[in-house]
Amino acid sequence: MLELLVSERTVTVGAGPLCARGAGKVQTAPAMSRPAAALRVMLVLAVAATAGSGCKKMIGDECTTAADCNPNGTRSCDLSQPGGYCTIQGCDETSCPEEAACIRYFPAQFLTDACDPTEPANGCREGEEICLPSGLCAPLRTELRYCAKRCSANDDCRGGYECRLAGTRGSLALTSSLDAIIHFCAPITTN
Repeated sequence: MLELLVSERTVTVGAGPLCARGAGKVQTAPAMSRPAAALRVMLVLAVAATAGSGCKKMIGDECTTAADCNPNGTRSCDLSQPGGYCTIQGCDETSCPEEAACIRYFPAQFLTDACDPTEPANGCREGEEICLPSGLCAPLRTELRYCAKRCSANDDCRGGYECRLAGTRGSLALTSSLDAIIHFCAPITTN
């Protein structure tokens, strides 16, 4: 038993029914509410996890803004493509996700001089142009790089897109494997 002097009154602590054995225990919430609280916590965690992972679209998906492709800003929306095209600009051989390949594009208006891709002296200006497999010199200064969705058939691409072989129509896959045969989803063209 302990006596304290509190503002000129003596208070006895440790005596009476409040100090009986077990009287000082803190009671936990009734057992029925614990599962409900745990369920609420699990629901909040599940919503948070799906909100973060559900926002990221795949390379080649439709978009209207970069935020449609990835809210973190690591992907962009190429609005020059029909329906928009989720991509990564300026890619290299290792920066595209597994479902995509880095494709080098050379605009058709600059592909005017013929070359022989089987010859070392192929007819292109050394250090300024590259000879594409299609037999045209492509100026290196016009090169654009984008991650494009890989495919093996037209059904792998969304509507309005075809499965195109890299090395055709001013495209070239960026790969260290000389034997690689890469197809990618590109807008359907009539020529």
